[in-house]
Amino acid sequence: MNEISQSSLQCYLSAEHPCGYLPDRLARSQVALPGQMVDAEVYGKLLQLGFRRSGLHVYRPHCDVCCACVPVRVAVDAFQPNRTQRRAKQRNAGMQVTQLKAYFDPEHFELYQRYQSARHAGGGMDHDDRERYTDFLVSSAVETHMLVFREEGVLRMVSLVDRVADGLSAVYTFFDPDLAASSLGVFNVLWQIDWARQLNLPYLYLGYWVENSQKMAYKQQYQPLECRINGLWQAKIITG
Repeated sequence: MNEISQSSLQCYLSAEHPCGYLPDRLARSQVALPGQMVDAEVYGKLLQLGFRRSGLHVYRPHCDVCCACVPVRVAVDAFQPNRTQRRAKQRNAGMQVTQLKAYFDPEHFELYQRYQSARHAGGGMDHDDRERYTDFLVSSAVETHMLVFREEGVLRMVSLVDRVADGLSAVYTFFDPDLAASSLGVFNVLWQIDWARQLNLPYLYLGYWVENSQKMAYKQQYQPLECRINGLWQAKIITG
């Protein structure tokens, strides 16, 4: 944390808890406190060090015997979509996108609940109430944009994205689970890559890639990714 010593943040290790990515493993996090002090400038530096945020909770994995969580980002100028991705982009070309400040909206929350029940049943988040949803997605001390995707006026997808000095950081996305065949998730990442290009920002941070974790496998589609390994960002082709 010497790189951001001017921020007066302190880092603490959390207690062990069940890993959300790999079954039968315990995880531990390094947490930056107080989270309210993590503004856009500080968070940009923390992202470069492999941190992520969930609401005001800013953390990075710090497990005792595992280093499977690899921070990854897309170098947007080097990325070229493949044929499948181009088709997903064309399929959703009629989507209207509105950029808003993060706020609670009952329509968004209803879509979030349907998405969690269909895609992550039994994972805990499928029982989130309004307060937990707000703490997870709406609460932010950084520059956060809420992207609302509609098709002919019908809400299809909501995505939360942070903006920092060197890029965009994908926080979380949820979409209509009945439209899985429309590749909305792929379209969303491609839209964020294009947006970063328009803003002349070099990176789109995608969080962690975890080998052997099915829920993280989609990040392998955006090759070559830059991975933070042994404290250094490096371009790498990853496979599951």
